[in-house]
Amino acid sequence: MTPDNGTVLGEDGLARPLWAASDTLMQAYYDHEWGMPVRDEQGMYERISLEAFQAGLSWATILRKRDAFRKVFLDFHPESVAAFTEADVERLMLDAGIVRNRLKIKAAITNAKATIALRDEGGLVDFVWSFQPENTPTPSTMADIPTTSPESIALSKALRKKGFAFVGPTTMYALMEAVGIIDTHLMDSHRRGASGVWT
Repeated sequence: MTPDNGTVLGEDGLARPLWAASDTLMQAYYDHEWGMPVRDEQGMYERISLEAFQAGLSWATILRKRDAFRKVFLDFHPESVAAFTEADVERLMLDAGIVRNRLKIKAAITNAKATIALRDEGGLVDFVWSFQPENTPTPSTMADIPTTSPESIALSKALRKKGFAFVGPTTMYALMEAVGIIDTHLMDSHRRGASGVWT
């Protein structure tokens, strides 16, 4: 059953957006992780990295490869990735388990170094969360959800100034949704308000 607002009622009777009802992996991600606050540096760096790899691809593709990404990027430990060399880039370019895009692989290394550098200014987590807007969207349909916001544009510019790559406004809006900075769960979703950030 697909109501007019773009949600799908699952066999469990819970309403989810179409993207989260497409397969069990996406449903589990939506039900347990997407939109929940990420407050640790390693977690935030991983999400920025995965959002960058997702650019131009489906999130389902990234989720299916997530374990492989975590393995080759050493659980997205910033110091470990920052130490990667050109030889590591070549090694990763041969790994079919991940997205083999040279620019995105190099961006993950660049962003690891930038994450470490940000520690002198309070750290990546506080930096990203400082762009939380005063209000969150209240979408009734998928068409109500924007793909950028003034805050995601500002975050993108600010991160670029700090040396980050592959952090465009649309990618940063997706990050803000994923880590709980904004709540774009549809109003009739069983996950609306689950983050506790927005009441």
